[in-house]
Amino acid sequence: MQVILKPLHHRGQECIGIYFEKNGWLQLLIQEQAGAKWSKTHACWYVTCTGENYIRLKNALENKVELEIAGLKKFLLEKKGNDSPSTPAVEKKKIVQKEFIQKEINRADATPQYKYSISKENREALQQFTRQLNLKAYSQSTIRTYTHEFTQFLHTIKDKSATDFSASRLKDYFQYCYLKLHLSENTMHSKINALKFYYEQVLGREKFFWEIPRPKKQSLLPKVISKERIADLINSIENVKHKTIIMLTYACGLRVSEVVSLRVKHIDGQRRTIFIEKGKGKKDRVVSLSPNMLIMLRAYYKQYQPKDYLFEGQFKNEHLSERSIQQVIKKAKIKAGISQDGSMHMLRHSFATHLLDKGIDVVFIQKLLGHNSIKTTLGYLHVTNKDLVHILSPLEDIEGLLKK
Repeated sequence: MQVILKPLHHRGQECIGIYFEKNGWLQLLIQEQAGAKWSKTHACWYVTCTGENYIRLKNALENKVELEIAGLKKFLLEKKGNDSPSTPAVEKKKIVQKEFIQKEINRADATPQYKYSISKENREALQQFTRQLNLKAYSQSTIRTYTHEFTQFLHTIKDKSATDFSASRLKDYFQYCYLKLHLSENTMHSKINALKFYYEQVLGREKFFWEIPRPKKQSLLPKVISKERIADLINSIENVKHKTIIMLTYACGLRVSEVVSLRVKHIDGQRRTIFIEKGKGKKDRVVSLSPNMLIMLRAYYKQYQPKDYLFEGQFKNEHLSERSIQQVIKKAKIKAGISQDGSMHMLRHSFATHLLDKGIDVVFIQKLLGHNSIKTTLGYLHVTNKDLVHILSPLEDIEGLLKK
């Protein structure tokens, strides 16, 4: 696969445009290893034009794809020739960065090819794998996870062909991952699911994984905090935008991915509802909006005037990242003195548990949360205290017999 690097002027900055045919594995690679972002305006991925970013990009792509850098090289040479000797200090710094990139480009041209981390045959298997995932219209999250796990597998087996692996050899690989790499049960399930998809959906080997056992998952209780601690958490946030995000997540029991994807058009103030478009499993649903939350949203809208996404990121046509929101609740927990474990998903767990405490029917809660199975929602029965508070310990019965 060919990747073309071109000069790109984006939002007043000089950037490196990254152009290639749609490929889930490649998108994941440049995002994770080079910090690339997507530009809707230019319909390409990009990084700002700095020496550090170019090195990260080159290291991520080198020996994995065919790199075309002639356009970028020409641009940098022209820039170098046009720079004035009396350039201010800030501009000189930019020139140094461009010169550094140019040196790396020249060095890359002269550097001999290193041994591929994934063999040529297995790279073709990876392309088939990502193509099938895209044709199946899997979510970007699933594509990212499956591609990562399959890439790790291909890297581990080196020049051995993935198509030649039997169920017995895959058991050896999974045993290596669990005992030597000490991977968690959840990670092992993701790894098994990814390879199951390859062998059964791509290669068409039916029932290939029936004889491969799955590790037993840990039975973990949802992380929940009390209503009082929720109030402390919200009160500790001064920024209106951040406070609205935290309140909305708890008030409607939303996932963090659903919060960042909300658009202004999804809020129906008259019906007091929010439309959740393509939630987990690509399912749409409608959740209710409380009067107090509606008032907060209107105050937020009046102050920030979002155009498309309800919670805009650094640029107007992009939404706030999930990582940014996770940082918000992390800082808020510290400020509020909340020591319990839990990220943004803790608010969703708390929402469901507090509704159970109030006596709301579990079927209604299932619909609000968007669960496929009622069994998932019933898990919150293990953390609700609606009935537990009425059960007295036997210690209370012998209190009068104890010595003071």
